[in-house]
Order: sequence, then structure tokens, then C-alpha cells
Amino acid sequence: MRKLIKGIINFHQNVREQIKDTFAQLALGQKPDALFIACSDSRVAVNVFASTDPGDLFVIRNVGNLVPPSNLASLNESVLAAIEFALHTLKVSHIIICGHSDCGAMKAIFHGRQSLQYPYLRNWLQYADSLHNYLTSTQKHLSESEQIDELSRQNIILQLNHLQSYDIVNQAITAGNLMLHGMWFNIKDSTVHYWHKKTNTFHVIDPVEGTEILKQLDDLNFMH
Repeated sequence: MRKLIKGIINFHQNVREQIKDTFAQLALGQKPDALFIACSDSRVAVNVFASTDPGDLFVIRNVGNLVPPSNLASLNESVLAAIEFALHTLKVSHIIICGHSDCGAMKAIFHGRQSLQYPYLRNWLQYADSLHNYLTSTQKHLSESEQIDELSRQNIILQLNHLQSYDIVNQAITAGNLMLHGMWFNIKDSTVHYWHKKTNTFHVIDPVEGTEILKQLDDLNFMH
């Protein structure tokens, strides 16, 4: 809290004058082009690794970057409420699910969420339950930390599938108004990885990879 307050003081004294015009414009309304669904982990700082400015992203953050599937949405409506607002009101063109390495939620799934002593967290993590079956069947040759990171990457794919269980998402995709993306942030080496659906693989977004992604967006007429 002390660092937070000191940061606000520094913002007021040294930063505010430089960006107050930007916020004055944003006060008239927001027009982000992407909904970014990320983990609550304090180390996932998208404004740092993606160089985003105020107003660029509409953000949902929760433990494990989870999206309840449509058949269970009534149990946790806050995520769907934000998705509805992003698609219907903000008209975002992209939804990004971003996971990360060393994820505490994935550690809980790895060790079995039923062993958690916190009832709300234990219940929330049900939206990643199927990951445990994937791990036990395919990834036992990896170290524990590698298995947990693999869970995190597979969780991105699972949550993208959950997104597509909603009519409002599928309708926007079919109309050519929406693209879904998966990203994974490796905290240890500060790299961001992009999921390729065709090969079901993640690749570091270096200049070559980034240029290819931008070209794909251009080819599909997604200019933002």
C-alpha cells in the first residue's frame, strides 16, 4: 500500500501533466479494440509487455483467467456480463485469453482443487477441471513445474473453447466481426507466446512472429 500511495503521488507530481489531455479525451468515452482476459497474478503486467496505453484494452482479470462455459454461466455471471458489454456496447474486434507461467491456479488443478481449504476458490477452479485429465494422460514425462506450465497453456485453449460456447461470441465470429486469440506470458524470461490454432502450438512473439500475426490480421481485414 505504501508503494501504491507513493506511486500516486509521483503520478500527480510528474506524470499527470503529460497525459491529462489523453484522459480528458477518454472521459468522453472508451473505444478499446480488444477484450483482454487475464489472470489476477500481479506479475502479469500487460501494460508493460504489450506497451498498451489507457483506453486500449477492456480487461477482465480473475484467478486462472477462466471463462465459465455457457451451461454454467448462471453460477458466475460477472465474466459473461463483461463479455456482453465488450461485444454489444464497445464492439471489440478481438478477445484475448492470456495465461502465464508459474500460475497458482494451475498448481491447484495439478495437485487437485478438492484439497484446497478455501471454498470459493475451490469452487471457482471447477472451470478448469478437465485439464487434470489431459495432464495425467499425456504429460507425465515432464517435471512438475513443466507440467504446470503446460497446464497453463492448455487452459488458454480450454477457456477459448468455453468462449465459443456462447451464442453472442459465435455470432460475432461468423459475421466476421470478432477474432479470438490465445497468449501465454513466460514470467521467467519475459517472453509472450501466441497460440496457433492450426498447429495447436505456442510461438514466441518476436519480430518475425509478430509480423506474421499482423499479416494474418491484414489478410482477414482486421485492421485494428
